[in-house]
Amino acid sequence: MVDIQNSLDTREIPLKKVGIKNLKYPVNVLDKNKGTQATTATVNLFVNLPHDYKGTHMSRFIEIFHNHYEQLGMKQFLGMLEEIRTALDAQKAFGSMSFPFFMEKQAPVSKAKSIMKYDCIYEGEVSVDSDGKKKENFFLEIKVPVTTVCPCSKAISQYGAHNQRGVVTVKLQNTSLFWIEDVIEKIESSASEGLYSILKRPDEKFVTEHAYENPRFVEDVVREVYLGLKEFSLCEKPFSWFSVECENFESIHNHNAYAYTEFNCGL
Repeated sequence: MVDIQNSLDTREIPLKKVGIKNLKYPVNVLDKNKGTQATTATVNLFVNLPHDYKGTHMSRFIEIFHNHYEQLGMKQFLGMLEEIRTALDAQKAFGSMSFPFFMEKQAPVSKAKSIMKYDCIYEGEVSVDSDGKKKENFFLEIKVPVTTVCPCSKAISQYGAHNQRGVVTVKLQNTSLFWIEDVIEKIESSASEGLYSILKRPDEKFVTEHAYENPRFVEDVVREVYLGLKEFSLCEKPFSWFSVECENFESIHNHNAYAYTEFNCGL
């Protein structure tokens, strides 16, 4: 059959990315306690397209991804992208995979167990230059909901203090294995308190009082998370770069509070 994608294009316009978006697929990712965890991902996969290629073969993205979906740790994700790059005769391959990550969590007093969901994104890129030298980059983004109590409100109020839910987002560039669960625990310990899916009355009393005794501005949360993640890296593996941001959905202000910073081992 005629292969139109392989025909010559004479418009001399290279394309930075071509591929597939919004593919829904079951996947298995690494789990610290169980080895792997089954979840569902939304996947985007691309390659670059030279100016003289009319198109790429979209079906090959699906074929290759299907061969890897049952085991998609960070290392396997990059291997899958390299396979795509090679199969499509491209200089670069890119991919992202967003998925909910589930983690069992105990209430602090009653020890009642429940499941928390955290939104994660894999982002990867593999490439080869004109000398045949290969390069790869991998990033993991994790969003963690937290509770914060306002230090200013506590300081100026005769009783009580306003509190709000916030979301901490970290993006990590890694060079070796680490566990998503460890990062989540570090983030939650940096806020006034973490969130739970189930709380009995003794648990609610505990988390309310614990949060009150640990007030945090968004600036405090970002700095505490930064220090915690730097302990993971120390300019060694696993993180050569990371970013931290926190957004608080204010309970008494008509705006959100926000802070952001980055760590770069090379600086």
